[in-house]
Amino acid sequence: MTKSEQFNHLKNKGALINKVLFRPILMQFAAEYIGSNYGRFASDYKILVEANLKCMDEFGLDMLGLISDPYRETSAFGANIKYIPDGVPRCLNLIINSIDDVLNLKNPDVFKAERTLDRIKAGELLSKKTQGNVPIIGWIEGPLAEACDLTGMENMMMQLMMDPDFSNRLMDKCMVTAKDFAKAQIEAGCEIIGMGDAVCSQIDVDTYNTYVKDRHKELISYIHNLGGKIKLHICGDTNHLLPSYIDFNLDILDLDWQVDLSHARSILSENVILAGNINPVLVQNKSHEEVFQLCKNLVEKHKKERFILSAGCEITVLTPPENLKAMSEARFI
Repeated sequence: MTKSEQFNHLKNKGALINKVLFRPILMQFAAEYIGSNYGRFASDYKILVEANLKCMDEFGLDMLGLISDPYRETSAFGANIKYIPDGVPRCLNLIINSIDDVLNLKNPDVFKAERTLDRIKAGELLSKKTQGNVPIIGWIEGPLAEACDLTGMENMMMQLMMDPDFSNRLMDKCMVTAKDFAKAQIEAGCEIIGMGDAVCSQIDVDTYNTYVKDRHKELISYIHNLGGKIKLHICGDTNHLLPSYIDFNLDILDLDWQVDLSHARSILSENVILAGNINPVLVQNKSHEEVFQLCKNLVEKHKKERFILSAGCEITVLTPPENLKAMSEARFI
């Protein structure tokens, strides 16, 4: 099935198909599944590509992805990153500590910064390996998430309440790099761009609508104008944000286990593909049979909708491989 056929397959609500699509978020699990580690997965695009392809073959993934960690753009802006063999890369320094730092912040060249270029190369290699037959999901940090990475979450949350000028100027800088990075990944062969802005689940709807909503809408429109599709990922409880997404023209929306899929569907257009929303902890801790039944129940309930089976967020590294296979087996109708 070509990439275009994959999406045509999803566009026909209620179409006669033999399975729903399956695309869990795999990072440390994928790295260790091929005998590598998280540090190498995040720092070497060849390892990321190898892990994605192996998991596609073993678990029947219908899409591949470039997600690894939140510090690609942060590193490009000038922060120092330390790779951890068995954990998420760490940011060693905050580069925004004052409004002067914001004003002096230069947007990087994503083709020259080591970590953004590494992800671009991953997109190129995956596209070459799959010969355009498997949708590839690139990844960018959303404006609030990236602002938090640059100045620290606690400080950014305070700035949202105290200093609109600081907040807006910093997120505007983040928007420029988000667009540059999205464009580069689309040119590298990514048909879909995932946008991660998980911190938005931690703010109230008024703050989201004031600072973030229009920026998300702008990025989505920009990606669409480039010919790409968008996958919005805000994990956690986003029930309060769902009405704000109505006019986004989203292609795919990730939903975590705290959000009922039917409730989300009642608010959003039928044109949106909902992805989710099995609790990753249950995928890790339940038996193969229990995971299969949880996923089968979800598939049977939503099989006539535009739906991708996934966990609410990343599949944990401690998840037994047979449980991931149970998820894959359950999507057949």
